[in-house]
Amino acid sequence: MGISKAVILVAEDDNQSRAALRQHLRAAGYQVVEAPDGEAALLQFERCAIDLVVLDVLMPKMTGLEVCQWIRQQSDVPIIMVTVLGSADDRVAGFEIGANDYMVKPFSGRELVARIRAILRRTQRRSSAEEPTSTPSGMAHSTIQAGVLTIDAAARRVYKSGQHVRLTEIEFHILQLLASDPNKIFSRAEILRQIWGYAASDRVDTKTVDVHISRLRIKLEDGKSDHHFIMTIHGRGYTFIHQD
Repeated sequence: MGISKAVILVAEDDNQSRAALRQHLRAAGYQVVEAPDGEAALLQFERCAIDLVVLDVLMPKMTGLEVCQWIRQQSDVPIIMVTVLGSADDRVAGFEIGANDYMVKPFSGRELVARIRAILRRTQRRSSAEEPTSTPSGMAHSTIQAGVLTIDAAARRVYKSGQHVRLTEIEFHILQLLASDPNKIFSRAEILRQIWGYAASDRVDTKTVDVHISRLRIKLEDGKSDHHFIMTIHGRGYTFIHQD
């Protein structure tokens, strides 16, 4: 399947918005399957071979979050959530149940296409790899030990003082990327490129990175001042502090 031949499910209850999305995606070479509500989205997902889902959060019959949760129980197909809700908590809710990306309305069709292309590129690289799950480019399958923190790349699990820390796939890959090169400053753009596959020319919202970093800190640090692993370098990005 070439990226331009991918089948995109667009679940959006507003007819005008759905028509605009259809136009942009077809112009970019994608096949489009549509659903006006959550229940219709599930039916279309079951009937068609869907390669990526564009999923509105606020829909009748079933919300986008409910649809996302159902899909994640069946498939790892990429999901982009779209909504007028733009708070960090709203994004976290989508990421926690398995969304790959999150866009806040209004957004341009060009930006949506850029994000879809990046996610599909990454998905194709992962499916063609020998391992069932790939790591970000340039990173080997290995175990990283950083003080009380153990990052097991092969098992995709993280332990703190021997206790399992539950991370989403994206959170794990961000942590692995930062910890693979301690004290290096990773810009938001570089994290987007390494983790999501976005090109430098893609116009994307870097707040997505900030939301994931915030969640990582909550899960890793437990509010304890003696366990700070990720530091913000204002104006530049993030770095991992290796603790002995």
